[in-house]
Amino acid sequence: MDLVIHSARLVTGGQVTTDAFVAISGDVIAAVGTGQEWAALNAAETVNADGLTLTPGFIDIHGHGGNARSFDDGADSIRSALEVHRSHGTTRSVLSLVTATVDDLVDRVGTIADLAEADPTILGSHLEGPFLDVARQGAHNAELLRAPDPESIERLVTAARGTLRQVTLAPELPGGLDAIRQFADAGVTVAVGHTSVDFDGALEAFEAGASILTHAFNAMNGIHHRAPGPVAAATSSPSVTLEIINDGVHVHPEVVRMAFAAAPGRIALITDAMAAAGSDDGVYQLGSLSVTVTDGVARLTDGNSIAGSTLLLDEALRRAVSDVGIELTDAVTALTTTPARAIGRSSDLGQLAPGFVADAVLLDDDLAVVGVWAAGDRVA
Repeated sequence: MDLVIHSARLVTGGQVTTDAFVAISGDVIAAVGTGQEWAALNAAETVNADGLTLTPGFIDIHGHGGNARSFDDGADSIRSALEVHRSHGTTRSVLSLVTATVDDLVDRVGTIADLAEADPTILGSHLEGPFLDVARQGAHNAELLRAPDPESIERLVTAARGTLRQVTLAPELPGGLDAIRQFADAGVTVAVGHTSVDFDGALEAFEAGASILTHAFNAMNGIHHRAPGPVAAATSSPSVTLEIINDGVHVHPEVVRMAFAAAPGRIALITDAMAAAGSDDGVYQLGSLSVTVTDGVARLTDGNSIAGSTLLLDEALRRAVSDVGIELTDAVTALTTTPARAIGRSSDLGQLAPGFVADAVLLDDDLAVVGVWAAGDRVA
């Protein structure tokens, strides 16, 4: 046995277990138990987690960068950006790419495919664009937005070599429903987002195979009592996961609470982090657009649109518990089990259980990160 973390309050799978231990062999969980049974395992290394909380590693299925770097800017920038997320408990990441030309996106998903082959903590890519509604463009270059077509979809899927995990699109665009089916048939999880679709149109998209709502409440119609919109369509569809950016800016805490209540077990807390996450206020690039970050809030320099976030997932967890009032078990599920299931990895990611990957986070009483392990290795 390589490592045992013992005497912890274990939070996984919606349960809390006291005086628990997790034993790691290589990059997988070998055993989980309670009490002093861990001592007989003769582990090469032990960590006394008395007074600490142990959770699975956090999974971010929607983020664009950090550490003053963007995932759009090549392998070195990706590695640097991931460092800050890893140190804050995110052990697996889907790398989100903003709208660009199809030619550029083909190159970028290919770069991510290369990195994912060597680094299992990189789960693949997420195309947030270019198949978005210009009326809900947010921080995307409107000149590059376009309707989907079969040839472009095939090029992107082929270039990603099985690592295109997610695509966000507006289903009301010409060919939108056919695009959902084509992506889904290729094994890509489809998300509805940056869209003007109504309640019925969203239901139609979910019936066609879409299964995520991209950063719910943002860049879409809100909930009205006579026009409930895509959020209500998502909460009423049991197969749909709702992404939430819980930074106190994108969604009010009370609305976050309502979302957790309306779709229990189907909320995935995401960062939507841009380059400024883990860095300072200032001016940054998000794709081809300039973004100004002031007091940690990112907005387009030429306009008032929110342009991603500076959130890290440990802060999202703390806000969920302290500001929103979500139970710790449910908040941890929204960072682990739910995002893993959303991208089809629930059999090996998102829980601390035998046979699952050895991704773990130790937290103190304030839910601040004090230790991170990814694929069995401790993160600096």
